[in-house]
Amino acid sequence: MSDKAVVLVIDDEIQIRRLLELTLKSNGFKVLLAETAQEGVRRAEMDRPELAILDLGLPDMDGIEVLKKIRQWSSMPVVILSVRDSESDIVSSLDAGADDYLIKPFRTGELLARVRTALRHRPGQPVGDLFESRGLSVDLSAHTVKKSGIAVKLTAIEFALLALLVRYAGKVLTHKFILEQVWGPAHVDETQYTRVYVGQLRKKIEDDPANPKLILTESGIGYRLGVDA
Repeated sequence: MSDKAVVLVIDDEIQIRRLLELTLKSNGFKVLLAETAQEGVRRAEMDRPELAILDLGLPDMDGIEVLKKIRQWSSMPVVILSVRDSESDIVSSLDAGADDYLIKPFRTGELLARVRTALRHRPGQPVGDLFESRGLSVDLSAHTVKKSGIAVKLTAIEFALLALLVRYAGKVLTHKFILEQVWGPAHVDETQYTRVYVGQLRKKIEDDPANPKLILTESGIGYRLGVDA
């Protein structure tokens, strides 16, 4: 990740824009600001930032519609920052292409961590075949998994699920997305599949399956693979 990555903030609250501008600039980012949806879409098209922080409650257009417009031509990471905290809003945003979702009020440290994670795993970034975090090692090309240096045996579906989480490490994946990718479109309503297989994976790769640190639950939404800060 570049120390001078460009972040576009689209938010109609001047206090939030000022806070984000100060926080991001003091942590090595370049910042672009937009207070309306139209200005945000225009700046995204003209300036091509590397990441956008997007509010949903904009005065001239709903933020999800802004996200859909951006996704017509760009795969840059988009982090939603909103007072809306319902599962439906969060799931709708993630299904529309958001990379992450934070609820206002927020902690600046958590926001910065989410931004850095999204930038590290943005499309076009070299991800590599090897993932390592908290003693877990996954080699996607060799189809091998180790925990604290010891080989872990996974079923084909367990590995497919873990590989999907690895490819999107740090990003919230909705139940619908996971089911589409691992089991196919015909199974998007079978949420028990994800619960059962995530439970099986945790027993094999977590130090304490009852208090997972690797496969994190986003309640009512889906799962996220935790990454080292």
